[in-house]
Amino acid sequence: MRYLTDRKKAVGMGSAKTGTAHFWAMKVSSVALLLLVPLFVFTFGCALGGTYEEVMAYYSRPFPAIVAALTFIIGFKHFNDGAQVLIEDYVHGMAQKISLILLTCISYAAMATGVFAIAKIAL
Repeated sequence: MRYLTDRKKAVGMGSAKTGTAHFWAMKVSSVALLLLVPLFVFTFGCALGGTYEEVMAYYSRPFPAIVAALTFIIGFKHFNDGAQVLIEDYVHGMAQKISLILLTCISYAAMATGVFAIAKIAL
């Protein structure tokens, strides 16, 4: 039977030294979404119920297009970071690596699709 001190048991099981940066990234994106989501809802509400031509003309203006694009970008980045924490906590081994890769691919693909759609309308 080995007698290990608490320090010896903890060696090698320390932090990955990225927790603080990840925490602040989540907080910053949360505050950004706190401002962007109401702006997106109000700008989207103005276009809601309009004809196809009216909606296309509305989103060809810079402000609604920029608000929608920023909401997509920051929203999906926030989703990626939050889901990454869940996967790291509850999935282990090779499944964790595969899940993280799939999550990142899906979130960036959704982000790119939303930004492409807004760019296609705006330009």
